[in-house]
Amino acid sequence: MTSDTWGRVRGELLKSIGKNNFSAWIEPITFDALEDRTARFFVPTNFIGSWVSQNFGDLILRHLVSAGVGVDRIEFKVDPEAAARADNANARPSQPAAAETTAAAARLSDARPARTTALNPAYTFENFVVGKPNELAHAAARRVSEGEHVSFNPLFLYGGVGLGKTHLMHAIAWELSTSHPDMDILYLSAEQFMYRFVRALREQDTIGFKEMFRSVDVLMVDDVQFIAGKNSTQEEFFHTFNALVEMGKQIVISGDRAPVDMEGLDNRIASRLQCGLVVDLHPTDYELRLGILQQKADVQRAKTPGLTIAPGVLEFIAHRLSTDVRTLEGALTRLFAFADLIGSEITMDLTQECLSDLLRSADRKVTIDEIMKKTCEHYNIRQSDMIGPSRARNVARPRQMAMYLCKKLTTRSLPEIGRKFGKRDHTTILHGVRRIEELMATDSQIAEDAELLRRMLEA
Repeated sequence: MTSDTWGRVRGELLKSIGKNNFSAWIEPITFDALEDRTARFFVPTNFIGSWVSQNFGDLILRHLVSAGVGVDRIEFKVDPEAAARADNANARPSQPAAAETTAAAARLSDARPARTTALNPAYTFENFVVGKPNELAHAAARRVSEGEHVSFNPLFLYGGVGLGKTHLMHAIAWELSTSHPDMDILYLSAEQFMYRFVRALREQDTIGFKEMFRSVDVLMVDDVQFIAGKNSTQEEFFHTFNALVEMGKQIVISGDRAPVDMEGLDNRIASRLQCGLVVDLHPTDYELRLGILQQKADVQRAKTPGLTIAPGVLEFIAHRLSTDVRTLEGALTRLFAFADLIGSEITMDLTQECLSDLLRSADRKVTIDEIMKKTCEHYNIRQSDMIGPSRARNVARPRQMAMYLCKKLTTRSLPEIGRKFGKRDHTTILHGVRRIEELMATDSQIAEDAELLRRMLEA
């Protein structure tokens, strides 16, 4: 095979996988030799070779055969010159390949990675779809990733499962590793923090533990709710936190809820976390879900060229599956795999057949009982108070909020709703609904509560 042939194949690959994927993965590859019907290529790092082999290997082979090359398999090996440069730079071994990533992750494979558990190379800023529910969290994460002094420390990200907390944490670590290769970054989960602390106690090496955690430039702890209620671990975390803040080191932490709402979390830790920037990642809205699906669909198309999606399919999924991002990604992966196996276009009929279980689950109707339960949990009152006679403000307002949500989210009549609320008259329900609507126009907290509860119930 000549270099001209490889040049033509590269041109076809560019058309198939797009400019971003091409510049990240194919451009760094150079042709070495064709021996025994095996085409060998040089790659800069094992990371790139592994990822290209897994994600684009079959595509490259098909284009080579189409170009008339007598080849049955392809191999990738690290360019000796690139390996020598990496040794001189004391580069760490690459991270394992992931399902998808971008040019940013390719650059990071040669940077000095964070001293962490394995970072997911797909979790970069370039792969993070920004919308109204997560734009503040994204902006704050971007600011921290610049590596300069920021006015808030720590940065605390919180939200439900699959809303992007871990993605942003990994993206910060990747970006800092690239732009500040001398910076010592430690990313781990709160569970791993606890296990390391327990091991240090068992091995009587608490001094080594303290030195490791207090010598970093950036400490990133994911899912901090895991250490809630674990007193010894929380005590050590508190002292580590204070020591790093006093030294001006950046801390980034994530959790499933706000620090003040986290049961079992030491009050001192909750207070320290509140002193920084606390950012909520809200449940996804339709526009954000559609943006995520469009981005993931582009990646899937690059892996399965020729597979098409009928108009309206992505909009249909974004409208019907108002759940977390992982569910959306899983649905799209399943859909592409199913269509590829049967060799069919992704039509609306195929989508409804393939995702029938997810769609049935999404069609589950919100009930009055669920609305009352969620509202009681949100306002921290008992359900007996909700249906009782009390007119105290701390009970009456949540009761009216639940009435409003029942009217908006169910098809029940006002008399039916009234019977659920302690056999109240339908006029009482109507008054409660109108009162919340009036307050939403003037009270931002009421409006935020209504939106949050609605999203929780619909999800």
